[in-house]
Amino acid sequence: MSYDLVVIGTGPGGYVCAIRAAQLGLKTAVVEKRATHGGTCLNVGCIPSKALLHASEAFEDASKHFADMGVVVSAPELDLAKMMTFKQDGVDGNTKGVEFLLKKNGIDAYRGTARLAGAGRVEVLSEDGGNQILETKNVVIATGSDVTRLPGVTIDEKIVVSSTGALALEQVPDRLLIIGAGVIGLELGSVWRRLGAQVTVVEYLDRILPGMDGEVGKQFQRILGKQGVQFRLSSKVTGVEVADGAATVTVEPAAGGEAEKLAADVVLVAIGRVPYTEGLGLETVGVGLDNKGRIQTDSHYATNVTGIYAIGDVIAGPMLAHKAEDEGVAVAELLAGQSGHVNYGVIPNVVYTYPEVASVGKSEEELKKDGIAYNAGKFPFTANGRAKVNHTTDGFVKILADAKTDRVLGVHIVGADAGNLIAEVAVAMEFGASAEDVARTCHAHPTLTEAVKEAALAVGKRAIHI
Repeated sequence: MSYDLVVIGTGPGGYVCAIRAAQLGLKTAVVEKRATHGGTCLNVGCIPSKALLHASEAFEDASKHFADMGVVVSAPELDLAKMMTFKQDGVDGNTKGVEFLLKKNGIDAYRGTARLAGAGRVEVLSEDGGNQILETKNVVIATGSDVTRLPGVTIDEKIVVSSTGALALEQVPDRLLIIGAGVIGLELGSVWRRLGAQVTVVEYLDRILPGMDGEVGKQFQRILGKQGVQFRLSSKVTGVEVADGAATVTVEPAAGGEAEKLAADVVLVAIGRVPYTEGLGLETVGVGLDNKGRIQTDSHYATNVTGIYAIGDVIAGPMLAHKAEDEGVAVAELLAGQSGHVNYGVIPNVVYTYPEVASVGKSEEELKKDGIAYNAGKFPFTANGRAKVNHTTDGFVKILADAKTDRVLGVHIVGADAGNLIAEVAVAMEFGASAEDVARTCHAHPTLTEAVKEAALAVGKRAIHI
């Protein structure tokens, strides 16, 4: 078969790239090694984790918060198997939706492992040992990422688990120890804490959520601490021993010192992700990698080999599904002769815990490092009418604006529905808005979005409700 484009991988970046290419008239095919489309995100990442976050939050609300609103119910009982079915129903609906969209757009889908077999040639190896060659003018590599392994620690997906195993536990562990205080660890830790686990998070650095705004990290840690999550910061795990259906974890101070042993029923290794390029045959065709194992590309996502492109987690940049999607659209448009583009300064990042954490643009630490003068406006949800009446007052909105031009440079939110609230300011930043622009935009009352307006007003030291 001969194509204009073959996309390897049908995660968010890959399937979106294929659909946009087909819309633009390119004869397109995709190759996927999984039985279902959607990649890590839809199968064992973003989608199933959000289903469990939603279900576990409902369980905790029924257990602890309904009575505060005058809703009297008997103590809820957890049916974990049913909750896992709820999760899988959501996964199936999304993956089948992608399959439908590929068919709707006339995209040929091949099942198997793809390997670059030379200029304009992709070999597809099926599970039964068969293979076929696809001829193509262009290839987009969108194979995503894999979990980062901790040296000396074996992941068995039962006692010592990755995020994949943590989404499929058959019972609630009494003691869950999480290695890594990043997004994945905190989200999955939130799920199992709500369902009854004692959660301890061990982090090498002296803070949680590395890379996010420092003030956000500090306040969010306090919130999670009140919820019952325990933290061991500035600590490193030097060993995990499994015996008799449990684990013993050796923890030492990051700077060196006396070791301590912690007992756990389940250990979640959540120290990040690495690009997945295994078996692609990159070395065969000479595609270059950087020192972190990522595929090197130029500003148009082209590798050093003509006709081979890469997007998403396998190239530099944040490992986020929506970043991969936008890159998929951009490279498809570039291949069709259009002007595809991604604004990397306006890519939101969200932690789907409760409350949520969301950010876009620069943090205060980044602005200080770059020597950029800025004004900060901050507004707490304790002063927002809707948050008060809903008893969702944890957190704040912080807007950072250029001291000279008032252009919004970064926004950071801790609070209920932060993942949706961040979209307003992302659009504003895309259009180069000032804090004044946001402040003078009429916001509906009573809504949580009013906290965004008040934070923008606070940049000019004229917030109304504080």
